[in-house]
Amino acid sequence: METPMHTLRNVGLLALALIIIGATAGILPRRQQQAALRTQTLELAVPTVAVVTPSPGQPTAGLALPAELKPWLDAPIYARASGYLKQRFADIGAQVTNGQLLAEIDAPELEQDLARARAELAQAEAALVIAKTTAERWAELLRSKNVSELETAEKQADYKLKTASVAASKANVQRLTNLLSFTRITAPFDGIVTARNTDVGDLIAAAGDKELFRLAQTRKLRVFVRVPQSFSRAVAAGQAAELTIPELPGRVFAAKIVRNSGAMSADSRTLLTELEVDNEKGELLAGSFAQVRFTEAKIEAALTLPANTLLFRAEGPQVGVVQPGDKVELRSVKLGRDFGPIVEILEGIAPTDRVIINPSDSLISGATVRIAK
Repeated sequence: METPMHTLRNVGLLALALIIIGATAGILPRRQQQAALRTQTLELAVPTVAVVTPSPGQPTAGLALPAELKPWLDAPIYARASGYLKQRFADIGAQVTNGQLLAEIDAPELEQDLARARAELAQAEAALVIAKTTAERWAELLRSKNVSELETAEKQADYKLKTASVAASKANVQRLTNLLSFTRITAPFDGIVTARNTDVGDLIAAAGDKELFRLAQTRKLRVFVRVPQSFSRAVAAGQAAELTIPELPGRVFAAKIVRNSGAMSADSRTLLTELEVDNEKGELLAGSFAQVRFTEAKIEAALTLPANTLLFRAEGPQVGVVQPGDKVELRSVKLGRDFGPIVEILEGIAPTDRVIINPSDSLISGATVRIAK
């Protein structure tokens, strides 16, 4: 039989147990709510982002660039003899052949100089004959001891002097003969006369700065193109190209790359490239503007991204790339052509990168993000 004291203790223990159970029942839900709230707060603190991977752009259907046509050979023709233009035999647009006479110069002073030089040559040759006969005679007299060795040496020296005088006179005659031949202005190669800056009666100065004619060879033309630095390694000697002229719509002329300058132009960052095109029919005019399409240029398609992936900051254009572990890395990129909603990216990203769309202006490297499913 339980005593009143024992019963009272049991009642107290039961009450304490009920209190503990009630407290526990109230605390656990609160802690669960706090944990859920903490988890939700952390989840809300990590931004959710959408990502996109770079895609290759459309392959370029041949690189098209402006070009300039130049003659295969182009030479100004100057005078090498002074005088008055006596007669001309060619005008602009005339087709001439190598050695064909273009004009004649009247140079009477030069003709007189040549005549005087020939007369001096005749005098020198006559004096040489006398000096030779005298030297031979004095050599015979020396053997018979009728003259001294000194006198004989003088005659031999006089003979050598006269020989040198004849050689000098011959050289002067040849020089004047050559100068007189320059009064006949001839074409240095087959071509067409593209300029005539003189006429009959004009005073011509030898070695002057006045260009008499300009001759161009146009059966084959040189085509000069300035290739941008970004495409310079895509073109090489031997590649075929297509040439078009605005005045000849629908016509395509075959061209071929022959060489380049080997260095970038400092002012435009372009590579001067030369092509050749056949112009046997004369359909192309030297000096014309044209367009060249490098059909065999090995141009790799650049990666593209949506325009809303770009961040423009003081460091230049950047994109946010989600790395393994959902960490953000800000990368500087080099932009190519802008197609509006799509932009070419020349450097800075790889095809497998996950790039953030609509990145926040506060986005920094090392930030943690969650990728939207």
